[in-house]
Amino acid sequence: MNTLNVTNTTHPSAVSAAASAQLVIDEASAGQRIDNFLQKVLKGVPKSHIYRILRSGEVRVNKKRIDADFRLSLEDIVRIPPIRVSSVSPVVATGPVTSKFDDAIVYEDDAMLVINKPAGFAVHGGSGVSRGVIEQLRLERPQAKFLELVHRLDRDTSGVLMLAKKRSALVALHEAIRNNHMDKRYVMMVHGVWTEKKKHVTLDLQKYVTNEGERRVNVVTDPEKDVHNAAQVSETIFYLSKNLGEFSLLEAKLITGRTHQLRVQLAHLGYPILGDDKYGDFALNKQLTKQGLKRMFLHSAETNIRHPMTGDKLKLQAVLPPELNKFIQLQESK
Repeated sequence: MNTLNVTNTTHPSAVSAAASAQLVIDEASAGQRIDNFLQKVLKGVPKSHIYRILRSGEVRVNKKRIDADFRLSLEDIVRIPPIRVSSVSPVVATGPVTSKFDDAIVYEDDAMLVINKPAGFAVHGGSGVSRGVIEQLRLERPQAKFLELVHRLDRDTSGVLMLAKKRSALVALHEAIRNNHMDKRYVMMVHGVWTEKKKHVTLDLQKYVTNEGERRVNVVTDPEKDVHNAAQVSETIFYLSKNLGEFSLLEAKLITGRTHQLRVQLAHLGYPILGDDKYGDFALNKQLTKQGLKRMFLHSAETNIRHPMTGDKLKLQAVLPPELNKFIQLQESK
């Protein structure tokens, strides 16, 4: 029987299918659910099979049966039975991986990595994207024992993106998000003349999937139509920075962090974000590309948090990208 120390469950090699294995949990995996842990360790094994061996008791932790939602602790011993896995050809590097985000680092220490994500980069692969920010950073940092996204940004949104380099940091940051102990500020430009200096917006949002399989969000105005009770309250405070002709430059403070929250709220209010290809003014967006705005004008400018390990206050700021600054200057010159 093989005994392995699991030092990298974020992107590990597949466990051998020839024999059962015992894996000793280290700090990088402590706190993780057993089902998620197995999905990362057992490459090529269908989820249905993973849940079957959990239900049957073939997976043991410290020689005891466990449920799928069991959370692992440091030094736990996980027994995995012999499993036939799909043969996956390893990715062979043909040369040094070119760094894409070294110049975008906002903050880094042993617990955290924060970058100013450029627009046009998905945070993770999938839906036609072979490699997102997280996959790219793992390729650039093969020595990293743990690297996980703390939160997400839409592909066309730029700005502060936090990653955890320790599971304990990830857990602490997720707790801060759940308890609203994180102050996130966004900058956006919208179509329309915004008149209020400060506006507190609260709307119920509901996710749905289009016929093409794309994820969308709408505002639930009639609670009786929410038959599945799937709507979630979204809350934002908007501040007017300046009016620029038919456009308005706003700052937003997130109270909640729902999917597409700012985009859907503003579109519902009649102030679509410029360049928004899901909820915006599509005809206007075509005109704006001729003026040099070829992306959505939405930027995560600042995040204020306490450090997950030390408790020190951190102000994480991402400068506005040149293309957005240039568009502001163009409007100011008119």
